[in-house]
Amino acid sequence: MSDAALSHFGAEYARHRESEGRDYSGDDLLALPYLRNGPLAHQWAVRARSFEAFLGRVVGPETARLGRPLTILDLGAGNGWLSYRLALLGHRTVALDIRADSVDGLGAAEALVQRASAKMECVRASFDAIPIEPDSVDIALFNASLHYSTDLEHTLGQAVQTVRRGGKVVVLDSPFYRRERDGLAMVTEKKAQADLQFGQRADALLALPFVEFLTRERLNAASAELNLRWRRRRVRYPLWYELRPIRAALLRQRAPSRFDLWIGERQ
Repeated sequence: MSDAALSHFGAEYARHRESEGRDYSGDDLLALPYLRNGPLAHQWAVRARSFEAFLGRVVGPETARLGRPLTILDLGAGNGWLSYRLALLGHRTVALDIRADSVDGLGAAEALVQRASAKMECVRASFDAIPIEPDSVDIALFNASLHYSTDLEHTLGQAVQTVRRGGKVVVLDSPFYRRERDGLAMVTEKKAQADLQFGQRADALLALPFVEFLTRERLNAASAELNLRWRRRRVRYPLWYELRPIRAALLRQRAPSRFDLWIGERQ
C-alpha cells in the first residue's frame, strides 16, 4: 500500500470523523472513555467496558508478573486517550497512528502528552511498518484498529517482533464474528449503504482493501507462523449491546459482531 494512498485515506477519514462529532478536546478528551453525554456516549460505554477488561485481565496481571510498570505500544492510538490513561497509572506508552490531524489523530493527542509526565510519546507510522525496536515492549495493543489491516499476517508479524518473549499482543474493540458469512454480509451492507453513510467521501473511504472484520479462524491462520497462542476473554457489555443477537434473530438479520478481548502470548 502506498504512502499516498494511506495519506489520502487518513485525510478523508479525519473529515468523516469530524462530521460524526469525534473531535474531542478539553474536558471531553480527558474524560474518555467515560463520556457521559452526547450522541456517541452509548458507543463509549461499550469502549469503557473493553478498556476495563484490558486493565483487569492484561495490564494488572502483567504488572504483577513482572513487578514493574509496563511498556505498552498502542497501535491505532487515534487521539491517544488509552495511552494517556495507562500513563496516568505509571506505565510507559507509545501512541502510534498514521494520522497526525487534530480531529482525533495524534495532533489531538499532544494535549494529553503534555499532561502525561513524560510517560507518553507519539509516533506517526503505519502498523505495517512499525519503527519500534524489536523485543522492546511488554504489550502491543491493537486499539480498535486491527480490522484496518490489509494483510493480517504481516500486520501481526510487525507487532509480534516488538514484543518481548512472554509478552502479549492484544486485540481490543475490533469486530469479531463467529461465522465468516456474517462478517461478509456486514461488508456487503457497508458497501451498499456507503453513499448514505459517507456521502462524497465514500469512494475514498472504501478504496483500501482492509480486512474489515475478524474471526477466530482468520486470527489463527494469520498467526500460525508467529508463535502466538490466542485466548478470547468475553467482555460484559451494557444490556442493550448484549441483547443485539436476540434482536437480530427475531428480525431474521445477520448475527452482529462482538468486541471482546483477544490476548495472544508470544512464545
